[in-house]
Amino acid sequence: MSESSNKIPGTSNRKTVLAITLGDAGGVGPEVAVRAALEFPWPDRLRLVLVGARSVADAASGLIGVSCLPAWSPGSDLPPVSVWDPRPIRLNRVSARPSAGAARAATAWIESAVEGCLCGTFAGLVTAPLCKEGLDLAGIPYPGHTEMLAALTGTRRYAMLLAGGPLRVVLATRHLSLARVPAAVTREAIREAVELTRESLPWLGFPRGRIAVCALNPHAGDGGLLGREESEVIIPEIRALRRRGMDVAGPVPADVVFYQARLGRYAAVVAMYHDQGLGPLKMLAFDRGINCTLGLPIVRTSPDHGTAFDVAWTGRANPRSMVEAIRLAAKLAGRPNPWAAGGVRR
Repeated sequence: MSESSNKIPGTSNRKTVLAITLGDAGGVGPEVAVRAALEFPWPDRLRLVLVGARSVADAASGLIGVSCLPAWSPGSDLPPVSVWDPRPIRLNRVSARPSAGAARAATAWIESAVEGCLCGTFAGLVTAPLCKEGLDLAGIPYPGHTEMLAALTGTRRYAMLLAGGPLRVVLATRHLSLARVPAAVTREAIREAVELTRESLPWLGFPRGRIAVCALNPHAGDGGLLGREESEVIIPEIRALRRRGMDVAGPVPADVVFYQARLGRYAAVVAMYHDQGLGPLKMLAFDRGINCTLGLPIVRTSPDHGTAFDVAWTGRANPRSMVEAIRLAAKLAGRPNPWAAGGVRR
């Protein structure tokens, strides 16, 4: 769908209100949030509430040469774009580097936005990037948004889905060092990733579609010569999933599966580890990739990039990925969430 279109499929004529957290104040989040909210011709029925410190939102507005956005508070009238500062937090001078103070503020904004989603104030949540090093400095016990949102919503089954261009990729493991990946590639991890992928496809607009499970090792292990994870873990779980009626292919070697998915052979790919899945996706859709958390009772999307401290607060941040994340959140908000009350339960 082109960026010039005002139509967001899946939404009705009633107002759709999305919360957009500003993310780590030292990163590009504030700028891309303000740019995306103001520079794209959003439909009249969409309302965007930027959640974060008033001072940070105003600074981002000044950076790109626009007027400060109006303030909003729950229960008041909603302008098309506004700022909600739910927990006034004193931020020292914001620097483009990891900061415990920025991480604590960003976490507080996420908590308020999630609460708003759970109580129905917001139809969905779009999150600007966090800094994992900042979270660690602040003693916040989550490696990123995905695990934090799962805890805040009481979700036990969840996964990261990354979408961009022709690819949809779900990760069986997330933020781990490569040394820890083989032990984390368990039958349970593969099963959960495939199940969540299958449940998500109709929500994403794909009623039918084959799911490819990526091999861990080169050449899918070459019969055990290059590793036994395929023969001992991945293949037995694929067979079990097929016995349950799931349309699952694999294990498909990583050096061919994404090319095949790009040609339309697969609706989605389950990758075994972070860079195995994100490398091909970012090669094809670096500036428009989207992250969507599967399994939550709320809609959550985000741009598929980090804080980008190297370009933060220079006025050069590209908002396109944030625009795409808002578009997807608005679309999903108009469709039945498979994991909301009355949805999928296991």
